[in-house]
Order: sequence, then C-alpha cells, then structure tokens
Amino acid sequence: MTGRLAGRTALITGAARGLGRATAVAFAREGADLILLDVASDLAGVPYPLGSASQLDHTAALCREAGAAVLVAEADVRHSTEVEAAVRTALDRFGQIDVLVNNAGIAAPSGRPVHEIDEPEWQLMLDVDLTGAWRLIRAVGGHMVRQKSGSIINIASTAGLVGYRHFAGYVAAKHGLVGLTKAAALDYAPHKVRVNAVCPGSVRDDDHAEGRMLAEIARSLDVPVAEHEEIFVGSQPMNALMEPEDVASAALWLAADESRRVTGSVVTVDGGFTAY
Repeated sequence: MTGRLAGRTALITGAARGLGRATAVAFAREGADLILLDVASDLAGVPYPLGSASQLDHTAALCREAGAAVLVAEADVRHSTEVEAAVRTALDRFGQIDVLVNNAGIAAPSGRPVHEIDEPEWQLMLDVDLTGAWRLIRAVGGHMVRQKSGSIINIASTAGLVGYRHFAGYVAAKHGLVGLTKAAALDYAPHKVRVNAVCPGSVRDDDHAEGRMLAEIARSLDVPVAEHEEIFVGSQPMNALMEPEDVASAALWLAADESRRVTGSVVTVDGGFTAY
C-alpha cells in the first residue's frame, strides 16, 4: 500500500468513535496498519455512555475497507495491566508500533465549581485524561527508543491552554497533558522519538464519527443541547466549529515525515479561539 504512513503501524486510543475514529480512518487511507484500543463500555462515574464494542468494530471495518490491517483491543487506560497486554499483543502481531495517538478521554463529571468536586470525581478525570496517556507512553516508549523512531501524539484541548469555568478537573488534566508532552519530548529527542500535542477547539458531533463530546460539555454547562452548536459557534473567531477531520489531519501531519523535526510542540486546531 502507498501513502504517507505506508509501512507504519499506529496505536490509537479512544478509537470507537469521535476523534479516534476520524483519526483511524485518516491513517488507514494513508497506508497505516492499526491497533484500535477502546474501553468499549461505560465507566462508573462518567454520566454519559462511552464508546461501545459495536462502535469499535465499526471503526475497524471502516479502516479495513481503506486497506488497513487492523487489531482491535478492548482495554481501560486506567489499568496498566490491560494497557501493557494490548501493547504486547500488538507487537506480537505487527512487530512494531511507529505512532501512538493518545486520544482516550472523558469530559465529565464536570459542570461544578472546584469546591463541589469530590475526590473520586477528580481522580477519575485525571486517571483517564492524563495518567491514561502516561500509561500508554510508558508501555510504548521503550519500544520506540529501541527502534530509534516514533511519533507520539497527545490529543489535549484548548482546555490545556486556557481555563474554563466549572471544568477544573478537565482543565487540570489537559494542562497536565501538555506538560507531559513537553517533558517527554525532551526525554525522547535523543532517540528520534517525537512527542507533540494537538489542542482542538469545539469539535462538531459528526454523525459519521458518532462523537458526542460537545453535546456532553453543553449538558454539563446547562446549555440546551438543541441549541448548543449555535451557541458554541458564537465564540469562534472563524464562525465555525471544528470538524473531526480537521483534528485528524493535524494528527496525520504529526505522524508523517513532513513533521520529522517537530517535537515538544502544541498544534492548536481551534479556529483562532486561543488567539484572543
């Protein structure tokens, strides 16, 4: 197969739907083989349905239609044993992991001021959105160091760059993810392993990708779901929401050779939101 990622294998977390699905399909179309990892079940404490096993299988089918070899792994990024088992299976199957996309994340529990967040809610947010990415990097980083190449892409958020009222846990986790990106980039630079972050703005809940993150953020803010896209557009300098493919394209660039000298960077895909 030809393409910008031909001959490479990418592991994508949170692959059942949303940005994970959009990124997986974009990578498949550019020749990558894929390990698609998702918890594929709901989590206690998260007040909305997460990606399902059937949605993960659908992502895999779309990638196979594009010509990719695909391995599906159901794993919870909160548990090192599950993460490490998935990575071992991937290496047994493909022999290499060239790209890691840390996309798995949750947007809630949120919607309350700091003093109303209880400790389990705080721990849950950080465990998935920040420590989960660290667990994947720990599981894959040594392999990339040994092969003297690799690209790690952390999907953060504009919440990793600015604050949002009533989203302290999410903001703290995403700021931490940006910090982890920069520190890991320095650790791995001598080994030709690159680490970068993508910070999306408000991404439209596209039917094809089956994303629902923006709707859940709206729900946490008591924004009417029927009106949430119009309300969020009002804060966008380009008067448009981001599309899942916009974020996937940024991840593709960071995975490909065009960005071979880019590491420790934060790529914003936010229509100018953080330029204020």
